[in-house]
Amino acid sequence: MQKQCHTLETPVQCSLHDSEQELLNELATFVTSTFTQRDAKLVAYNGERWNGGFDLPFFRTRLCTHGLEWPFGTLPSVDVMDVFETRFNTSEGTLSGVYEELIGAKLNELDPFTDSCEAVTAWKESAYELLITHNVADIRRTRALMELAERYCSKSDFTMKPLEPIV
Repeated sequence: MQKQCHTLETPVQCSLHDSEQELLNELATFVTSTFTQRDAKLVAYNGERWNGGFDLPFFRTRLCTHGLEWPFGTLPSVDVMDVFETRFNTSEGTLSGVYEELIGAKLNELDPFTDSCEAVTAWKESAYELLITHNVADIRRTRALMELAERYCSKSDFTMKPLEPIV
């Protein structure tokens, strides 16, 4: 089931690529030229935790499929889902549920999907505009929750891990 999508208040810059490999090469260039040049961390909500997570396993699989190197090696990573499960008393466990309970519904109303599983269907059906809107909503919800957690939790509540491969 899809919800009516509201317009993004701030613009998002997108680029088009002829292949997934070209897109992943551009991602690697962006990561190395932007994130590794500043004090940054990769923040996810269920990035690779519960049931395997999604974000990092997806990137690993797609990069491996194309024989591309892992670009996130120098970045520390934190899965903010851990903090909300252990340091907040919320009744929800999903990104959208925790966000709505603690912050409000604003970014949830942006999301064209009621469940993240719909994003997989959109990807398979090449419904990229809906998928991008969903991903932007997820990124903004995750960022808002990380900022909230940083205001209310100590540094020791966050488990940072390096993403550097062994070899």
